[in-house]
Amino acid sequence: MLPPARLIQWDVDRTLLVGGGVGVEAFAAAFTAVTGVAWAGDLQAAGRTDLSLAPELFAQHGIADAGPYLRPFFARYGAESAARAHLMAARGTLLPGVPDVLAALHRRPGVVQTLVTGNIRAVGIGKVAAFGLDPYLDTAVGGYGDDHPVRSELVLRSRGRAEAAHGEFTEVVVVGDTVHDVGAALAAGVTAVGVATGPASAAELADAGAHHVLDDLSDVDGVVALLATGRLRDEAAPPQPRRSPRGH
Repeated sequence: MLPPARLIQWDVDRTLLVGGGVGVEAFAAAFTAVTGVAWAGDLQAAGRTDLSLAPELFAQHGIADAGPYLRPFFARYGAESAARAHLMAARGTLLPGVPDVLAALHRRPGVVQTLVTGNIRAVGIGKVAAFGLDPYLDTAVGGYGDDHPVRSELVLRSRGRAEAAHGEFTEVVVVGDTVHDVGAALAAGVTAVGVATGPASAAELADAGAHHVLDDLSDVDGVVALLATGRLRDEAAPPQPRRSPRGH
């Protein structure tokens, strides 16, 4: 049997779903539980990894060295998020077309779907599970915000895990709503598809270098055709390096 030909790496927040503020509540509760410091931060996480974001937020609260706190903080953050899974489903929402697109791609031979998200593993998987999307995703081969602070490294690590499990892919596609998602895809040498359902406009995603930009995923047949068939990049474009540069 031929190995799967296409790996699709989905961002979570504002690409697949909106969490209704539940993630921020879990983050704040975990911070206070671990540090004893009242939360007074402003969590603007769009496109960032939790490993890059957490030290900045700890510093905002007067904790210059977040290192000793990170392991217990992430563990508590995962637990606080899991305890609020019912609120995620009640207060959050799936974005247009998402369940139908993921289900249709799951039925396509040669397609593997996973997550590449700035959320830590437990939180990212918990969010999609709260909305019943997890059966469509091989979350074991994803890239998560507790893997590495640099988002392009998450793309590369996910690709490595996926190819170890499924074989080599002819194309890897990152789908996300921020310029950070696009930049990570380009730095990792893979295809970038921007979705203008988050903080970045379609024009901003295109200016960042996205190979394709979608307003949303509501045109299910069109989105599935785009993601599941054919190469999405210009064949004349020079190949991008597989190794990620350092930095964001």
